[in-house]
Amino acid sequence: MIQGIGTDIIEIYRVKKAIISNAFKKKCFTELELELIEKKGYITAATNFAAKEAVAKAFGEGFRNFKLKDIEILRRKNGKPYIILHNNAEKIYLEKGIKNIDVTLSHCNDYAVAFVIIEN
Repeated sequence: MIQGIGTDIIEIYRVKKAIISNAFKKKCFTELELELIEKKGYITAATNFAAKEAVAKAFGEGFRNFKLKDIEILRRKNGKPYIILHNNAEKIYLEKGIKNIDVTLSHCNDYAVAFVIIEN
């Protein structure tokens, strides 16, 4: 049963400008995400950032109770994105009895978008 949905859209140029800052990178992305972004580029940073926002919306929590880095967005070998939760985000996941989180990502020249479904 669907417990929550979340979506986010972001202008890619904003992330492209922000990703230059080490402070932004350290605040937003885990080491594994940074490795992925290093390989794939700033569009991956934009889609990951949108996915983190979408997860927070699907939780119904916003970022009041956890940090951006508590949500990790990685890719399987076939390119399909998946989510790993850490710290307080993982705690919320367990407290809410969530069984599954699905995410889909997309982008065009100007925008990156993410959509998340949480099921219990």
